[in-house]
Parts: sequence; structure tokens; C-alpha cells
Amino acid sequence: MKRRTLLSHALAGLALGRSAAVRAAPAQRGQVVPWPDLTLLDGSRFGAAQAAGQAVVVVFWSTSCPFCRRHNQHVEKLHRAAAGQRLKVLGVARESDAAWVRRFAQQQGYSFPITLDHAPLAAVLAARAIIPLTATIDRLGLLNEVIPGEMAEDDVLGLIKLARTEKLA
Repeated sequence: MKRRTLLSHALAGLALGRSAAVRAAPAQRGQVVPWPDLTLLDGSRFGAAQAAGQAVVVVFWSTSCPFCRRHNQHVEKLHRAAAGQRLKVLGVARESDAAWVRRFAQQQGYSFPITLDHAPLAAVLAARAIIPLTATIDRLGLLNEVIPGEMAEDDVLGLIKLARTEKLA
């Protein structure tokens, strides 16, 4: 009965001219993250293929946030420490001006990949608008945790453990 109800609602939505795509709630801890296809500031792409078999640390931030600047200094250290390991760091700037974010990142010394595609990532990882916001995904592609606010350097650098474990409890 639920199937018929869901199908009738979907068909009704299409009949009214609504988008067939239904915005799903963000993944919950332990659920697979459905990676959207993202464009990075350097023009390359990041999506499910690039995340496969890798742990990923995603950090939402803004150029105007002083807490984000401190946090991202630690994130940069994590990115450098993770070189050659099965851990990717991905910054998600909440700005729309790519040239400005590129200049800012260069001034700050950030070498981790950055995307401006915050809306699709927020939709799958965290609906919260707080920044900085750090999400961790294990090597199996499961959401491990979403951490609101600025983290201490030791805590950020401790995320390197994601590269070494299949799944964290």
C-alpha cells in the first residue's frame, strides 16, 4: 500500500510540473554518502569515483570566518600529512566568486582541493549552515560524523586515522 501511495504522489508531482528529483535528507551516521559530481577550483572533478576506497574529510568554510581560517590551518596540515595515504581532504567554500576564493586560498597557503559546490554537498552531508563544519567519510563511503565548529589542531590531525581503518565505531 505504501508503494502505491508513494507512486501516486510522485506521479502527481510530475503532473503538476514539479521536478522529478526529490531532495533527500542528508546521510545519517553509518549511511553511504551519495557523492554529487563537484567541480573543483582548478577545474577538475570530484565525485564518487574519486572518493571510492578513500576516506574523505570535508570542511565547509567561508573566507570571512576567522574561526574557519584557524581551523583550515589545521586542515592544511592534515592534507599534507595525508599525502600518499588513503585520505582526501576537500574544502567547501560558501562563496560564489571563484577568483576571490582562489586568491584567498593562495594567500592562506591552502593546497587542499576546494569546491564552491556547497549546496549539493550540504544536501548529502549536513543541512546545518554552521561553519566551520567538518564531515568525515570512511573508506567504505559511510558517513562517520559531522562536527560543527572549530576543532583543535590535535583533533583535526587525529582524523588521519580514517585512512588506516575501514570503519570507525
